[in-house]
Amino acid sequence: MNLYGHAGQWLMMDCGITFNSPLCTEAESKTSGLHKHDVVAADPWFISQRKKQLAGIVITHAHEDHLGALPYLWRRFKCPVYTTKYTAEILRRKLSRGGFNDKIPIIEISSGERVNIGEFNVEWLSITHSLPEPHAFVIRTSAGSVFHTADWKIDPAPVTDKPFNANPFKLLGKKNILAMVCDSTNAMREGHSVSEQQCYKGLKQAAVKAKGRVVVGCFSSNIARLITLAKIAQETGRYFALFGQSLQNTVGAAKATGHWPDNLPVVDAFNAGYLLPNEVLAVATGSQGEPRAALNQLAKDTYRNVSLDEGDLVIFSSIVIPGNEKPIENLLKAFQARKIKTLTADESELPIHASGHPCQEELKQMYEWVRPQIAIPTHGEVEHMQANADMASLSHVPRSLTGLNGDLFKLAPEVKLVKQAVKAGRIALQQS
Repeated sequence: MNLYGHAGQWLMMDCGITFNSPLCTEAESKTSGLHKHDVVAADPWFISQRKKQLAGIVITHAHEDHLGALPYLWRRFKCPVYTTKYTAEILRRKLSRGGFNDKIPIIEISSGERVNIGEFNVEWLSITHSLPEPHAFVIRTSAGSVFHTADWKIDPAPVTDKPFNANPFKLLGKKNILAMVCDSTNAMREGHSVSEQQCYKGLKQAAVKAKGRVVVGCFSSNIARLITLAKIAQETGRYFALFGQSLQNTVGAAKATGHWPDNLPVVDAFNAGYLLPNEVLAVATGSQGEPRAALNQLAKDTYRNVSLDEGDLVIFSSIVIPGNEKPIENLLKAFQARKIKTLTADESELPIHASGHPCQEELKQMYEWVRPQIAIPTHGEVEHMQANADMASLSHVPRSLTGLNGDLFKLAPEVKLVKQAVKAGRIALQQS
């Protein structure tokens, strides 16, 4: 939840959630051991007190950590929501489950379009990530222009959408960008991120070698990975199934918006239970060890549609998000105790997971293209944001501002970081 202020108005960029988290930072939770909540969002107190000044909400892409809180919090804002077709479809499906999808004005924007939202002129720039229609943004005001990257990487073969196009970002280098607010998730990783298409060989190799069922755990929003797995199922003579409601919703949205290939069928999860083991390739929710998800139920043999047997293979096509080490370890042990084979990204010789975020060489490249006057690292822990600032410095960006939640970054007419200018924190949300 990022807020941009200008001329007495505010613009919100994203409104996301996290899962199974405490109402404090990761560092604080390690020392305090506070209770974890199922769904957690940024505390919207500051902007909800100023909702008449909130011109609109822009959703950058369809990941839960960028849009998941809107169904819970929109009533506190009551302003228009701007996003692209696929993200709007995901959002509407979430809203319909809450029963008020018609109440929220969702304005669909096309890639490359420029829209006036109150005092802000916002331009949608296509970028690559790990799902359809991710975008970066130029936010123009009379005081200056800010480039907001959202989540991104430089991917020449993203599976969904077109390959990364550098030209729009090279053009920004001539447009006197005041500040670049940039994703720091992988800023401590050297080199270049793995392309999404590179996961194909590793995943297919594992599926070809498997004698029994193949179940793959990955993030349910990663349509690119799901398309890759559906192709592998088809090529290896297996039926492709989805275990988990969020996966079914994601694929349904992709089909509705033209992002799912027509020649890749999906069988019902119920029918997968009647197929021979070597005929099944399924994707399951719960790669982070979530207790209610399909993988956990499969490990306990309580999943209603399918039971796994000795010799079946469970692939974790995902990373371990910090804080989830123990649940994932317990999940692996539960499968292994039943002699069900497992394969994690760390154990695979070939890539079976690709991050959707830029590594150091990509950060440096983007800074060199855009040439902002100020770098503002975001989306990461303190050490990630500092590493991002270091990349900006190596790319000859004159100045960097690194701060924490609640800090105010003044960009014009003077540049200043005001520590803890507003109340910030986290709130627990009640699942419907």
